Amino acid sequence: MKIPTSVIKELREQTGAGVMDCRSALIEADGDTGKALKILEQRNMVRAQKKAGRTTAQGIIEAYIHTGGRIGAMVEVNCETDFVARTDEFKEMAHNLAMQIAAQDPQFVSRDEVPETASTVPDVACLLLQPYIKDPTKTIGDIITETIAKVGENIKVSRFARFELGG
Repeated sequence: MKIPTSVIKELREQTGAGVMDCRSALIEADGDTGKALKILEQRNMVRAQKKAGRTTAQGIIEAYIHTGGRIGAMVEVNCETDFVARTDEFKEMAHNLAMQIAAQDPQFVSRDEVPETASTVPDVACLLLQPYIKDPTKTIGDIITETIAKVGENIKVSRFARFELGG
């Protein structure tokens, strides 16, 4: 099947996946861009799961101060190498995570951090389970998975802090 270059380019811009990955997903989906997106998302999940056990000893600490200076957040995001920590994709994701923390005030990074004594904790209390403020159809965990697929390394949110004036 012949896939037009413009369609491959469009899919690549939407997903950040490689040209050949986009082409093969479009071929598998018989040229249907929607199906190709789903195929690429499934592949990203598999890639992220394979990288999940890798050590994340590098990374950055990103800060975000909301307009007016009344709310701020800091987040430590780790990856495998300092090379990836310096990439635009990684820095942008870390900035968006800090903005998410300032806006949504999560209490924990993931369900694993919730104390066993807590009877029920809503999903919005866990950063990785929260709907992403820029695209509510995705969770923060999905955004991290997409970035893992783009940069090719394991990524973890280690910790964060949120500050509110007078809080």
